[in-house]
Amino acid sequence: MDRYFYGVNQILYTLIMESLSPNIFVNDINATISFYELLGFKVAMSVPETGPDLVWAMMTNGSVTMMFQTFSSLADDLPEISRTDGGSLLLYINLKNIRTFFEEIKDKVTVLKGLETTFYGATEFSIKDNNGYVLTFAEHE
Repeated sequence: MDRYFYGVNQILYTLIMESLSPNIFVNDINATISFYELLGFKVAMSVPETGPDLVWAMMTNGSVTMMFQTFSSLADDLPEISRTDGGSLLLYINLKNIRTFFEEIKDKVTVLKGLETTFYGATEFSIKDNNGYVLTFAEHE
């Protein structure tokens, strides 16, 4: 269902959001990049573009995009950003070939919940990343 809004000049327009890319705050960008590379993600962009002192990185795998940024890079601009490890965030990622993917990574990550079929018909498993965030991978077969 489309949502209609009036703009500044009272012109009617449709609001259609195109994507959501979480910007996740971490202490160590390089360790985070290494962890997500285990999951098949690739660095698409970073700030700075090269060098060991990255403060932000965008990683992609298929149509999934995640951004990671150091707490210290926004400490002055947004001091409200703080959390305990993992916070109250769960990242739910749909994918294909979940069983093969699980077998490939299960010994390289912390598995919180192994492969199981849910009451709503999805095959899922959950892991904890190197920053304490919970990632649930799902395939709706």
